[in-house]
Amino acid sequence: MNDGPLSLSETRELLGRLAHMPRKWLGQNFLVDGNIVRKSLELGEVQSGDVVVEVGPGLGTLTRTLLGAGTSLYAVEADRTMVYHLETTLKPRYPSTFHLLEGDAVDFPRASLPAPTDGSFKVIANLPYAISTPWMDAICAGAHPSLMVLMLQREAADRLTAELGTGHWSAVTAQVQLAFERVKMHPVPAQSFNPPPKVDSCLLVLRRRADARRFSPRAREVARMLFTQRRKQVGSAAKKLFPEQADVTRWLENLPAFGVTSLARPETIPADAWLTL
Repeated sequence: MNDGPLSLSETRELLGRLAHMPRKWLGQNFLVDGNIVRKSLELGEVQSGDVVVEVGPGLGTLTRTLLGAGTSLYAVEADRTMVYHLETTLKPRYPSTFHLLEGDAVDFPRASLPAPTDGSFKVIANLPYAISTPWMDAICAGAHPSLMVLMLQREAADRLTAELGTGHWSAVTAQVQLAFERVKMHPVPAQSFNPPPKVDSCLLVLRRRADARRFSPRAREVARMLFTQRRKQVGSAAKKLFPEQADVTRWLENLPAFGVTSLARPETIPADAWLTL
């Protein structure tokens, strides 16, 4: 076995040997374009010795390329068949640098990486659309990676990097803006996957800000709830969701310092405003 990406024919042959059909509910569109795999490492500025987290390694085409580049790789995979395949093929070859966890990436956003600190690791991953928002919420709440290269559906990338005041601005978008700056969005054609998805994809590159900040647990809770009422003014929504709760009342009273009032809707609240909760 070489350490390069899997081709389309190799991917199909391997899926046949494993008697495995791609599972739509897990977002299993397997990457078969070696150029995109190599581009992911290039955009991630991957060097030997880097600590990298990968979400959903699947058949391992990106995984074995990262391991071959000399990284210490922490991966989380939900599909038992894929876990078995990786444990029996890549784990014996990289016993000290490949750390594989079977589980849900939303529950284990940094796989099994022990006690990471801000900037101490990178993320290079092919994120299923269904988990992109909750996974990013979990990443923003804890230790921030220095750099992320995320394979995403283009719509998900647009949501995570939306502008204030737009329909895509959300509690998670605000957290992303506080912690990361968008470096690049590189298009990825549907033919780069097996099976090809019916939507546009891209590589989204996010770099940790030097002054990266994060929401408090309370800010995450209040923001998440208020965004469920995004068509309502935050003042009236807060009265219903957080009746007579002093911290939310103070937060509403302080909104004018950020150029808005309690008459504003959630998508017009600047990211900095949530930090006062």
